[in-house]
Amino acid sequence: MRIIRYPHPTLRHKSKPLRRVDAELQKMIRQMFDLMYEEEGIGLAANQVDLPYRLFVINVQSDPAAKDEEMVFINPVITQPKGTAEDREGCLSLPELYAPVRRPEKITISAYNAAGQEFSYQMDGLYARVVQHEYDHLDGILFIDRLTAANLLAVKEALGELEAEFCGERRRGIIPDEQQIAARLAELEGARA
Repeated sequence: MRIIRYPHPTLRHKSKPLRRVDAELQKMIRQMFDLMYEEEGIGLAANQVDLPYRLFVINVQSDPAAKDEEMVFINPVITQPKGTAEDREGCLSLPELYAPVRRPEKITISAYNAAGQEFSYQMDGLYARVVQHEYDHLDGILFIDRLTAANLLAVKEALGELEAEFCGERRRGIIPDEQQIAARLAELEGARA
């Protein structure tokens, strides 16, 4: 398992709901947490590790010892957005790129945890921001899609560098072509249907 980088096509794939929580899924979740900590992140969505599932994990402390801060969101739904707040965001799939993003200040999120139990939380502050950022990933939306024109212009050069790196990896055969990626995602979706 590894984090894929912009502009990998899976980052734009609308994830499919999961139908069951089993030992295989729980193993994936643990690997996602381990990878997130290794990369010093505070959230990680399944499509960032090239998986087409409606699943993300967060730990706003980014501390593997803070197990009580680990949260798993399977098939999440966000409702009741309130207020507006702007803050700087980054993303493990867009390394070392940061920009201000406006989002609702408060949300309610309902999902299933790693044990398959349904829950609902009202969130604000950093928790609400991280959850919305990761939730966007599940719909193929990146934080750069929410930037103002001026802020997007400010990161254009960095995006160009990531695109060039991606093209180079594709030319060297490290990253498969679009059809191979689509076929793999469809196969993974079918396996967990």
